[in-house]
Amino acid sequence: MVTGASRGIGEASARALDGAGARVVLSGRTMPDLERVAGDLSNDPLIIQADLVEAGAGTRLAERIVVEAGGADILVNNAGIPMRRTPEQLTETDVDRVFAINVRALLMLSVGLGPSMIERGGGSIVNISSIAGLTGPLGRVAYAGTKGAVDAMTRALAADWGPHGIRVNSICPGIITTAIWEESRRTVPGLIEELAQQVPLKRWGDGDDVADVVVFFASDASRYITGETIAVDGGMARLSTATVKLPEME
Repeated sequence: MVTGASRGIGEASARALDGAGARVVLSGRTMPDLERVAGDLSNDPLIIQADLVEAGAGTRLAERIVVEAGGADILVNNAGIPMRRTPEQLTETDVDRVFAINVRALLMLSVGLGPSMIERGGGSIVNISSIAGLTGPLGRVAYAGTKGAVDAMTRALAADWGPHGIRVNSICPGIITTAIWEESRRTVPGLIEELAQQVPLKRWGDGDDVADVVVFFASDASRYITGETIAVDGGMARLSTATVKLPEME
């Protein structure tokens, strides 16, 4: 099961999981894009259209997956929205919306699918978080809060469900060439090069860079890993690329 599967990291993850042999259930808001992705998959994909902003949406989606697909062995919680707001710009409506999609829906979808995973003998939940939860980004306090919550819930669910054979891990992407950045990359001069210089590997990531780690966490290759948060960001969150001129030493 991949949420937000119509584009970006979700699309890349769906394609990678299909390539690894999984039957993929794709969920998202835009049916034409979901149909486009599903049309390229080989293992009888299933589409379940859903908008996760409403209260109860995560629970209802889990119920549909159980009915229409019999449950899931792998859940990739990719659906989410960005939000760039300074503290002075934030409203309660902003906070409610970003937490509803990025936190509440993710948790309740996971909780809703947990029993079916237990019945099937275990499973793997992969939460797509962000390096915003690891660092202190300017102007993104609400968004960063949601991703910090995702990482904390990852560890707590891993503790709760480890005895049942369910592994729970999260991935924190850095600067990835998804639709979120499309307009800025096209219209802001020098943005691509400037941000690439902030990455130790000196390039933007793409959906496949994240999808490969999704497949790792979904597969038996990570069978003894749970409760982990890994940054897939070219080293951006943990390493400094700033050049500091030191005084000359005698």
